[in-house]
Amino acid sequence: MSKNALTSLLGIDTPIIQAPMAGVSTPALAAAVSNAGGLGSLGVGAMNAEGARKVIRETRALTGKPFNINVFCHAPARADAAVEEAWTAWLAPVFAQYGATPPARLSEIYTSFVVDEAMLKVFVEEKPAVVSFHFGLPSKDYVDALRGAGIKLLASATNVSEAEQVAAAGMDAIVAQGIEAGGHRGIFDTQADDDYLGSFALTRLLVRKFDVPVIAAGGIMDGAGIAAALALGAQAAQLGTAFVPCTETSIDEGYRRAILSDAAARTTFTSAISGREARGLVNKFTELGRSAHAPTIPAYPVTYDAGKSLHAAAKAKGEFGYGAQWAGQAAALARELPAAELMARLQAELRESIAHMQRYA
Repeated sequence: MSKNALTSLLGIDTPIIQAPMAGVSTPALAAAVSNAGGLGSLGVGAMNAEGARKVIRETRALTGKPFNINVFCHAPARADAAVEEAWTAWLAPVFAQYGATPPARLSEIYTSFVVDEAMLKVFVEEKPAVVSFHFGLPSKDYVDALRGAGIKLLASATNVSEAEQVAAAGMDAIVAQGIEAGGHRGIFDTQADDDYLGSFALTRLLVRKFDVPVIAAGGIMDGAGIAAALALGAQAAQLGTAFVPCTETSIDEGYRRAILSDAAARTTFTSAISGREARGLVNKFTELGRSAHAPTIPAYPVTYDAGKSLHAAAKAKGEFGYGAQWAGQAAALARELPAAELMARLQAELRESIAHMQRYA
């Protein structure tokens, strides 16, 4: 395909961006996508600064092409001992089923990038080609420091108001995260109403309103979906769930088995796993979160401390249904392939879809 302004800016050959997927993506996956002409990505929001430095260097050892590093820009959590104690007490009987007890005290297991000066220092020193933001934006000082290091910047938005903030902050592109997307909803203010815009509606709204390039995200699983996003004016498409079953990801056997089974036909939103709304496969944890008797959920990512502990306890007994099995609405279209092979198929499908549209234009 011919390049557009965004692919030229990012130094990639095809308008395919692999979503960062913290806890799923690996240096091997990101490098394979980048080597195939797309933009591979790594989510480091769940890592400390030196952990991020390690995976940046591991990825760079596998590819000389650009890749993206993603961080979370949520408001740092406010501890609430009463809420946290009520939550762990409510989960205690479930832990007991697997011979375990909840953590005695929950902690903020991830540091938001907005206050993580050590992570900023690593990025300025390591200079990944692209850094992207989820849940919001960092300060102007952080943005200026990253720009000064020659780094291109992307940020997700779930509505027009968030996109206005992204554009005003001088980002190089807006990731239009539709409601179909798997994983955490990128909404900036969790207390604000969510417009629940679909990927195509949101993409078109942003393309018409802003001069900043738009990357469509959410529910896109194959070349036909990428072609449709491009037809709406997006300059690239970001795919996450499509890459989850790739052989290079770090998912466990239960997650892999579920996303390749009939279970992939059903996804839902839950806050019970992490403390923020996220779309995943319907499983024991999402159903637990539906309980009318559930107490107030602690702040993100404090809730995740309990969620990860419950998953570990259940998994040790052979039960994988309490995992964070994030997946988008079209998860049933997922294919278990090496990333390079998936990229080749996506590009072939994209060319075929464009040719099909041209024949009937």
